[in-house]
Amino acid sequence: MSAPVPPGGSVTIHHLDCATMCPLGGRLLLGSGGPLFGRLVSHCLLVESEAGLILVDTGFGTGDVTDPGRLGRQFRFNSRPQLSLARTALHQIRILGHDPRDVRHIVLTHLDPDHAGGLADFPQAQVHLLADELRAARELATRAERQRYRTAQWEHNPRWVEHQATGTESWFDFQAIPLLPDELPELLLVPLVGHTRGHTGVALRDDDGWLLHCGDAYLSRADVAPDSAGGPPVLSMFQRAIATDDRTRRHNLERLRDLARSHADEVRLVCSHDPYELVEALGRVAPR
Repeated sequence: MSAPVPPGGSVTIHHLDCATMCPLGGRLLLGSGGPLFGRLVSHCLLVESEAGLILVDTGFGTGDVTDPGRLGRQFRFNSRPQLSLARTALHQIRILGHDPRDVRHIVLTHLDPDHAGGLADFPQAQVHLLADELRAARELATRAERQRYRTAQWEHNPRWVEHQATGTESWFDFQAIPLLPDELPELLLVPLVGHTRGHTGVALRDDDGWLLHCGDAYLSRADVAPDSAGGPPVLSMFQRAIATDDRTRRHNLERLRDLARSHADEVRLVCSHDPYELVEALGRVAPR
């Protein structure tokens, strides 16, 4: 089936790498990087549209670079972030010739520190996310949530826009929530709960068709490849360990595999951390 929303104005999508992380484990863990340390990216999107500039996830922000301690000791130990001002969305948006103040909307897949660290760099933007995700970050009800959410990243009191995971639209048999129905009807939240309480994908359409940013619903392109048995085993174990609801996560992962298999000519899938997907989107040579 095709999506129900009518064609909107043309958009231009820029693929940004807004973080580098090098966790211990190398290719055994991630399938990328060297023999000892792996390599993860933070695949964010900058969208030029009639609704203004839209940023999908932020990666690390300037505040994380100047004060790495706010990321938390455990996160820094596990992910080994390589912090750089040049990697921040703020810097890259300027390099593209835009004024960061023109970022009107930020859409978050979830509030993990490598996805929401740049919020304070765009204080004027409305920040869209699922209400369940913001509730989880505010309540910090479990030990795991107290460790994963870094409230210092949004102590500037962002302009939150909460969306309920009760969308009535259907998008390729997924629930869909229009974010800007009047300005950009083809920008949708596609709930993919499991990694966190309110994790979501973000779908939008450009001249090449639909793009679904899956956030951390999967971590390796092999997870959703129709002819693959899945990603690196150790990486799969890691995904299970950090998921808030692993049963739901695995269910949504299977649905994404079905989407990739049945609609490969209509929908491109990307996740947040696979470096091979990012370089393919950028048209570069794949990393070793």
